[in-house]
Amino acid sequence: MADPIHLTRDCAVIAVPSGQRQTLPKGTAVRIVQQRGGAFTVSNEIHAIFRIAAEDADTLGLATPTEPLDQNQQETLTESLVWDALKTVYDPELPVNIVELGLVYSVGITPTPAGNNIAVRMAMTSPGCGMSNVLKADVEGKLLRLPQVAEAQVEVVFDPPWSPSRMSEAARLQLGMELDGGSGSGFVQIGGIPRF
Repeated sequence: MADPIHLTRDCAVIAVPSGQRQTLPKGTAVRIVQQRGGAFTVSNEIHAIFRIAAEDADTLGLATPTEPLDQNQQETLTESLVWDALKTVYDPELPVNIVELGLVYSVGITPTPAGNNIAVRMAMTSPGCGMSNVLKADVEGKLLRLPQVAEAQVEVVFDPPWSPSRMSEAARLQLGMELDGGSGSGFVQIGGIPRF
């Protein structure tokens, strides 16, 4: 476990998994649980989990992380580039991106005179996921940074419902999961939270 870091100023955070916004006061001791997709997942002394945005890295005494997307501005937009951007969005509780988790159901690119519109249909691991709006905003923000993109829209859908059988084999191995033949019945424990 990493040494605790004391926040250098009051910091806006998002509680995980509720998705509620709050402020941790200056001096709060936290430990970094994971740093993925430009954001930080931290826990405090009572093991509550929070997400700190990349632009607030300074409160942890760190530099703002840069992402590979920043170097894509001279490229032409392709579906492959869109999928690569989606792979930089992570569930704040898991070290697995949303593509490998099987949360992205479809991607559509529509050219317009103003630029390309990207439409993404995705699910959450559970219908009551409080992080839904946070992940949706992450996806839209990363897609809007791609070249020649005028608009990005994410629709969170619940039909068909997500099940662990949608996860890639690599994601299952990384999470140490065994599935029941891929039927998706029952629930699985992911990040300490039962997911159906």
